[in-house]
Amino acid sequence: QLQLVESGGGLVHPGGSLRLSCAASGFTFRNYAIGWFRQAPGKEREGVSCISPSGRSTRYGDSVQGRFTISRDNAKNTAYLQMNSLSPEDTAVYYCAARNWGNCGIDPPSYKYWGQGTQVTVSS
Repeated sequence: QLQLVESGGGLVHPGGSLRLSCAASGFTFRNYAIGWFRQAPGKEREGVSCISPSGRSTRYGDSVQGRFTISRDNAKNTAYLQMNSLSPEDTAVYYCAARNWGNCGIDPPSYKYWGQGTQVTVSS
């Protein structure tokens, strides 16, 4: 059974950092692109970043470009999202998702498999 489990969320002060992890099981992780998405209360789900199956290609949303870094370790079946210079506008539930076609993309409808999400709250 395909499973994605996010971890690493929490409460952080503005300007702080967090690293999210997405642990995968039940499928051949190295064959899947991984995306990170977020959803704040009352807002639509937003594409944050994605990484290709090999890890050689990445993309970022405009709002996180230069602050967030996506990576993956195919030997550990885990993807990561390093988030720096966090602001209250980054507060949301963060989800990882997987798809087994294409390079990568940050459009939520193109992903079939989703984790349960982890809360990130940026507040002083």
